[in-house]
Amino acid sequence: MAETAGEKTLAPTEKRLKEAAQNGDVLRSKDLAVAAAMLAGAGFVKLAGPWLFAALAGAMRIGLTWDHATLADFDPGRVLMALLWLALPPVLLLGGCIIAVTLVAQLGITGPGRFNFASMLPKAARINPANGLARMLGPQGWIEVGKGLLKLGLLGAIAYQWGRGRLAGLMALGAVGLSGQLAYGWQALISLLFGLSGGLVVIGLIDFPIQWLRRRHRLRMSLQEMKDEHKESDGSPENKQKIRNRQRQMAMASIATAMKKAQFVITNPTHFAVALAYDPNLAPAPVVLAKGRGEKALAIRELAAELALPCLEYPALARSVYYTTREMQMIREELYAAVAGVLAFVFSLKRGEQRAAPEVEVPVELRYDTDGRLGAEGEPTP
Repeated sequence: MAETAGEKTLAPTEKRLKEAAQNGDVLRSKDLAVAAAMLAGAGFVKLAGPWLFAALAGAMRIGLTWDHATLADFDPGRVLMALLWLALPPVLLLGGCIIAVTLVAQLGITGPGRFNFASMLPKAARINPANGLARMLGPQGWIEVGKGLLKLGLLGAIAYQWGRGRLAGLMALGAVGLSGQLAYGWQALISLLFGLSGGLVVIGLIDFPIQWLRRRHRLRMSLQEMKDEHKESDGSPENKQKIRNRQRQMAMASIATAMKKAQFVITNPTHFAVALAYDPNLAPAPVVLAKGRGEKALAIRELAAELALPCLEYPALARSVYYTTREMQMIREELYAAVAGVLAFVFSLKRGEQRAAPEVEVPVELRYDTDGRLGAEGEPTP
């Protein structure tokens, strides 16, 4: 079946992706961010464990110690502040580390330039019970339920294997002292955290390409949308005209000085223009003062009209001079005869003579088409 203009089967363009990111639709992987946060938390607990234990022990010592001075001058606020001063720094540092790692992980996925604060603002659609129920009972909801069960199964299997490997050690804790029990429990906790972190990393690495594919699928475009975007990127005719006018003005500014010294212009008539001058005291042959194609050719013709310079249509000769001669350079020797005929006609016009434009012959080996390929067929000459 032929694809219709309304079917969204085309991959999104870079412009579509950028606009979606500006509206808050960025690539997200909650599982990968959770895995990074869990791994950071496990690393912090392992490295800062002694400090954390010391802080908690100090807080317990203050909270459970009651001497004569404490009873005589009992101040609950002071005791509470002392407890907070000992216990809060490691806890706050742990929370800050997890938040920072989560943000870095998410920005690493979306890119710092695509972080949109507008997506953090509350929206009525997010708290609408009907929308929430539709998400839960819709296909997306069932997909999330399936993902949750798979994640639960994987993490449960990791925890089961961890418990099997330490069951004997846990059963024998009653035979060791308190310090040994705490040390074993602490090492067991660290290993469990890193095991669960590894499982979350695996889940995140699986979830990331899935989220990438889902976002690309969600932002697919129809043929009509692609055409509209292409039309919009090209710009309106008014903008195109403004751009052409600006280009023409820049071209005119760059060749204005050279055109004041020119004696005549040879054109294609619309694609190419070459301005020449001949002064036997400066050079033995005519010199190309300015040349151009497209907007620059148009600028040369406009300046020629302002300066009342003869503008002659010799397509083959204009292309030949354009492709064989640089600006401020004499023309090729093979073109002397053709340009000399045109130059004689220009001088006769300046003397006030009325005569027909001469016919010129461009050598076959110097005939170019508009793309600069040799071997172009000759056009009728005036």
